[in-house]
Amino acid sequence: MKKNMEEIKNLTSSECGIEYTLSVVGGKWKPLILWFLSKNGIQRYGEIRRFIPTVTNKMLSQQLKELANDGLIYRKDYKQIPPKVEYRITEKGMTLEPVLDYMCAWGVEHKNN
Repeated sequence: MKKNMEEIKNLTSSECGIEYTLSVVGGKWKPLILWFLSKNGIQRYGEIRRFIPTVTNKMLSQQLKELANDGLIYRKDYKQIPPKVEYRITEKGMTLEPVLDYMCAWGVEHKNN
């Protein structure tokens, strides 16, 4: 990170990057998608869908599209029949891995308390 902790501590709410971060990765499904791709590499739509069985097809498609538009994942569409699409996390997306790992660990530790 480019700013040191003292500089971050003194930011105003409008300068803080939390709002922007949440606009890009916020919600119920995006962090799970990013975490799954960061741990499992290239995945097809069905593999992501099986990992998150409670997400609807419409919502998963929308979230994948938004993550791709924001440059956090890469979508490769093989122009073939039957259709084949693969997703992988980008270098930019991988910068979120430590945050996602902490979120995962925090949830595991606190979900039954």
